[in-house]
Amino acid sequence: MSVHDLLKNINQEDSKVPLAVDKALPQIEALVNVVVDKMNNGGRLFYIGAGTSGRLGILDASEIPPTYGMPHGKVIGLIAGGDGAIRKAVENAEDDAQQAWKDLEEHLINQNDVLIGIAASGRTPYVIGGVKEARRQGIVTGCITCNQGSELSQQVDFPIEVVVGPEFVTGSTRMKAGTAQKLVLNMISTSVMIKLGRVKGNKMVDMLLTNQKLVDRGTRMIMDELKVSYDKAEELLKVHGSVRKAIDSQRHA
Repeated sequence: MSVHDLLKNINQEDSKVPLAVDKALPQIEALVNVVVDKMNNGGRLFYIGAGTSGRLGILDASEIPPTYGMPHGKVIGLIAGGDGAIRKAVENAEDDAQQAWKDLEEHLINQNDVLIGIAASGRTPYVIGGVKEARRQGIVTGCITCNQGSELSQQVDFPIEVVVGPEFVTGSTRMKAGTAQKLVLNMISTSVMIKLGRVKGNKMVDMLLTNQKLVDRGTRMIMDELKVSYDKAEELLKVHGSVRKAIDSQRHA
């Protein structure tokens, strides 16, 4: 194929992903509801996966504290092979069915928490072993997979199956399957954070002010909400340290 045809055909395949996600919305809703309930009662959310699936879980978890001001350790992503596998594949790590539970035990996972296994194929031993043991221990389990009726789906309480079909490059599940997993993870964590009160309107009022861009964004949120000047909004933000606290300080003054 020409480069033009390659790009056009990849894009055509990618366009099927949101339609597949749409069919899974009832499954996603059921899992979100239980995560909200558990986290409202002090629980945590865990993701486990291998390869691309593991990296996507870690990516989602790592973005929760800066975006929503949620303490580190409330959403935790684990990958087969450990943190080194984020950058470089670790041989055979995903084939160890016992290791995921060992990794989870290091974080003292318990019945207050929820565990979501992520595996495009739905047959990764690391992930299946982890959710099976967690379920045995009375922990709520879910999964995100791209195959229907997989072993992983059968081993969890709340399966999410986003069936995207064959990949443009056969077996390259970082493509449509990875895109589907990313969309679902976005939906889960965003919905949960909104339901936990970490968003006001559609604004990230609890975001961490870790760079000038975010300080500017926060300042403009305060301007918009309180109808004050940029300088006044920036001053309030610096004094109170967060958009939410700055706005509340004036509302309750």
